[in-house]
Amino acid sequence: MLKPEHLRTLREVVQLGSFAAAANRLGYTSSAVSQQMAALERQIGVRLFERSAHSVLPTSAAEVLARHAATVLGDMERMIATVQAVHRNSSRRIHLGIFPSFADMLTGVLGRMEDRDRAGVRVTVGESSQLIPRLGAGGEMDAAIVYQVGNSGLSWPSALGRRWIAEDRYKVVLPARWGDLAPYRAEQLVDLPWIMHHPGSSDASFFEGVFARWSLHPRVAGYSDDFKITLAMIEAGMGAALIPDLALRGHGPGVVVADVPWLNTSRSIFALARPERETARLLSLLDALAV
Repeated sequence: MLKPEHLRTLREVVQLGSFAAAANRLGYTSSAVSQQMAALERQIGVRLFERSAHSVLPTSAAEVLARHAATVLGDMERMIATVQAVHRNSSRRIHLGIFPSFADMLTGVLGRMEDRDRAGVRVTVGESSQLIPRLGAGGEMDAAIVYQVGNSGLSWPSALGRRWIAEDRYKVVLPARWGDLAPYRAEQLVDLPWIMHHPGSSDASFFEGVFARWSLHPRVAGYSDDFKITLAMIEAGMGAALIPDLALRGHGPGVVVADVPWLNTSRSIFALARPERETARLLSLLDALAV
């Protein structure tokens, strides 16, 4: 097996034209360079230098071997750099952004992880539109779990990779005190009070279109973009609302959840990630979050 340090020394000797110059560049003595070249000649069984009292001249074989050595050494340096990068990426912490109602899903996955792996995950909670700017050039987050309702106004840089996570269906949620309104036909819901998203948001615009499609003209009882607050308002009997499955986990007994076929509306949940940050650990976590 040829030693990389012998090939590196040969390359320098052929390039610089003398043992002394190669020794000076590599930090060896001339004697050490001479010994390395002699050992290399013995190992391959070919004379690499014509030696005289005042000079050494590389043979044609030395020049050919030096060219191949440059290729081999370059490949080895790239291999080492790649392995070191993988090690750095696999040992660094993951910084993941999520929107609020995805927290239960994430904590469930984190709870099944080993303590060491869980300690390597840092989480930031925010709305999708707040998370995406923190993924751009110079951003501190590696990936973000975001959602989009229909073709609402969420946008992101084309450089970010996108991975599907789930479709989160919306349900009609009503106060239990209203009694049984099954089968929840659209015309039954026309005159009910509703809790809506704040006007002007992309979600509000989408649901205005949903209501218009079914000729529903909701009597607005309140506005809320926080599903926990919305659920509390529903339990208090203030109105009905459209809420996605993820936000309904662990809801109280004061609400009725109706899965109405005519609604057929969901929000798409996906991960946006910076390609250079897509380590094996991050991709494994995103796979675990997909449902």
